[in-house]
Amino acid sequence: MPLGPAGCLAFKAVPARNMLSNFFQLGDYIILKPEILLSIFGLAILLLDLFLDDAHKYWNAILALAGLAFAIIQVGLFWEAAMAHPGFLPYAAFDGRFTLDFFAIYLQLVILAATAIVILISVRYLEIEKAHHGEYYALLLLAAVGMMALAAGTDLIVLFIALELMALSEYVLTGFLRRSRRSNEAAVKFLLLGAFSSGLLLYGMSLLYGIAGSTKLSVISARLAERPADDPLSWIAMITLLAGLYFKIAAVPFHQWTPDAYEGAPTSITAFLSVGPKVASFALFLRLMIGCLWPLRQEWQALTIGVAIATLTLGNLAAITQTNVKRFFGYSTISHVGYLLLGVVAVGSGPSGRQGLTAILIYLLVYAFMNLGAFAVVVMLRRKNIIGDEMNDFAGLMSRAPLPAVLMVIFLLSLAGIPPTAGFIGKYYIFLSLIETRHYALAVLGVAYAVVALYYYFRIVALMFMKEAQDTVPLASGPGLRLALAVTLGLTLFIGIYPEPFIALAQQAMRPFFS
Repeated sequence: MPLGPAGCLAFKAVPARNMLSNFFQLGDYIILKPEILLSIFGLAILLLDLFLDDAHKYWNAILALAGLAFAIIQVGLFWEAAMAHPGFLPYAAFDGRFTLDFFAIYLQLVILAATAIVILISVRYLEIEKAHHGEYYALLLLAAVGMMALAAGTDLIVLFIALELMALSEYVLTGFLRRSRRSNEAAVKFLLLGAFSSGLLLYGMSLLYGIAGSTKLSVISARLAERPADDPLSWIAMITLLAGLYFKIAAVPFHQWTPDAYEGAPTSITAFLSVGPKVASFALFLRLMIGCLWPLRQEWQALTIGVAIATLTLGNLAAITQTNVKRFFGYSTISHVGYLLLGVVAVGSGPSGRQGLTAILIYLLVYAFMNLGAFAVVVMLRRKNIIGDEMNDFAGLMSRAPLPAVLMVIFLLSLAGIPPTAGFIGKYYIFLSLIETRHYALAVLGVAYAVVALYYYFRIVALMFMKEAQDTVPLASGPGLRLALAVTLGLTLFIGIYPEPFIALAQQAMRPFFS
């Protein structure tokens, strides 16, 4: 079979002779090449780790980064091939259960880049914690496989399996510090609450299957459109599905796991939880809301308005009182989820809400880099005999480590949405989408909470510049940390100063839903 430059251009010419043949077309498996590569590298790391002594464990990280690099190149080739051959995408594989489109490719690239940065900041941290094991990197790669499948899945079974692959990896990574009681406790809480949310999600999915007689999102959407708007079964399915999804994205009132998991997890995993799974969970959220529950958009839009307001309120107000840095960023993450839900509200306005989807995609991109940059600085505070996860650990940072302090200020300004940083671009497009869909009150509320966010982010700035240092122990450093800081700083500033290419990418990724 002739293949194109990405190894995937001639698939549509293969006839499907029967139901079984739909699952054994070569093209279907080639578009899974990035996920297959990551799985192979994850297994290879587990084998390699058996032959490495403690001084050479960094080879596990190098192998993981190599796997991510190959996956990024392959996903990039998919995008390049699609741009060169209009009409190639979307490509529906496995009888329409897995769909490669610009939306999936865009979010997969964000997920892969975020995972690579997490690996860079993990090496030195794991050495200090004396927990440098190959399973850590293998689980990160397997979680990335699940997250990538969430971005491209268009079938309830595929989405649920991908979600559980991601979630199970998260649970283990949260409790990875086996000697830490706090880490173990956080993992158990996360597991129990996660199992409960998965049950709600699965119950909603089972009702949708009962309504449509199919697990394909497109078929379910068509069947829901045939039912009356006040159909109680459709409502129950929607509400239980949303409850499970709100847990995955850490929206109020299903946010309780977030501060505990963030505080107890290894700091590098806290960084991972705040970005990678969030991007994947919103990919799942958008696939289900637009591709499955679109006939009920007025109903889920009304629910999302209430949840968004509650999430913004609790996330911003609770962050003010936190003394632990990781709990602080946990509530900060919840507040950012609130802004993303405002974008979902705009999407629910129908075709006029295409700007809302573009805003969400831009926000997920910029949030990934600015938040990981902030966490890279937090990881540097973890030194020998110093945990470094309390607010007071930032005291006097400017006097003893000026460069990390300045970088932290830039990342915090971006998280607060101050120009000319990437965070400003993200919030600007969220507010613009609300104004275009005439949700003026929500736009004003979002701006008001942005002012509150500026206050609590600058609590850290005040500690760094106006307080005396509590110790003189040098900050942790290493090649990985320095590279991660350089990449996140560069993208945080570059996107803020010259956002046009990234906005164009987000608009291209939006087209599968709003052409």
